[in-house]
Amino acid sequence: MGQPVVHFEIIGADPVQLQGYYGELFGWDMQTGDAISEEVSQPGVYGFVDGTTTGDGDGINGGVGGGEGHRPGVLFYVGVPDVEAALKKAESLGGKRLMGPAPESGGFTVGRFTDPEGNVIGVAGPSA
Repeated sequence: MGQPVVHFEIIGADPVQLQGYYGELFGWDMQTGDAISEEVSQPGVYGFVDGTTTGDGDGINGGVGGGEGHRPGVLFYVGVPDVEAALKKAESLGGKRLMGPAPESGGFTVGRFTDPEGNVIGVAGPSA
């Protein structure tokens, strides 16, 4: 069985405005805090979307964040057992590592890579 999508992110220059927009558009209630890394979003402006509060309670978790210096974009994270191994495999298949693993400890780690066409994809899993 394949690995599941476990998280989505919507990143932009004005995370507060984006949170208001998506909250109004989709009825998402966001809890503001820090992302796992400043590479993901400025501290204190990451809006967490709890997947159990969307749809029939079976949505995936997500976040709306960013801030100054963060490039706008939408991406998803695939759950993997080993972030470093997944990034190495992505590279061996023609992808390019952009970030990670970050942080390298703390229980939960993320990474990002581009596929051969330049699409940005995230991977997430336990810290090594």
